[in-house]
Amino acid sequence: MNFSKQLKKYRELNLLSQEMLAEKIYVTRQTISKWENDRSYPDIHNLVALSILFDISLDELVKGDMIIMKNAIANEKMDKDVKGMLLFMVLGLIIGVPSITIFGVKGYIPFAILWAISMYFAMKIERAKKKHNIKTYKEIIAFSEGNSNLEELQKKRNKKKYISEKILIVFTFTLIFSILALVIVFITDLFLKF
Repeated sequence: MNFSKQLKKYRELNLLSQEMLAEKIYVTRQTISKWENDRSYPDIHNLVALSILFDISLDELVKGDMIIMKNAIANEKMDKDVKGMLLFMVLGLIIGVPSITIFGVKGYIPFAILWAISMYFAMKIERAKKKHNIKTYKEIIAFSEGNSNLEELQKKRNKKKYISEKILIVFTFTLIFSILALVIVFITDLFLKF
C-alpha cells in the first residue's frame, strides 16, 4: 500500500525520527515502524492526526490506497468463502441431520465432516477481515467521503458491544440452525415411516 511510503516520506521531510513522530501522535515507535513496513494500518484518528501534523489532506496521505481499501471490502474471494461456508452448512442440514436420524451415532460422521468444512470457511473469512483491516478501511472511506456513517462504524469498534454482537449472531444462527435441523429430523422420520 502507498500509505507506508507516504508516511515515511512525510516523516523524513519533517525531519522526524520514528520515535519523535510516535511521541507527537501518542503511539509507540513500534507502531510507526509497523505502519511504515506495511504490517498494520492506522485507524482514522491516527490518520487525521498525521494529516494535521504533516499539514496535508487525508487524501494525500492515503493516496492510492482508497481503491485498494474498497477492493478489500468488496473482496470477491471473501464472497466465495461466505458462499462455501453457507453451502456446507446447508449440506450439513440436508445430508448430516437425516444421516444421524437414519444411522444413529455413525450418522454423525458426515455431519461432522460437513460442519468442519463450513467452520474452515468461517475461519478463512475472519482471517481475511483481520488481515485486510476491513473495519478500519470502512471508517477511512466513510470519513474521506464525508459519510455521516462514521460514528456508527466507530461505535462498532467498542469491544464490549462487538463481542456481544458476535455472541448474539452466533446464538441467533444456532437457534435458526437448530429449528431447521428439527424440521429436517421430522421430515426424515415421516419418510422413514412410509
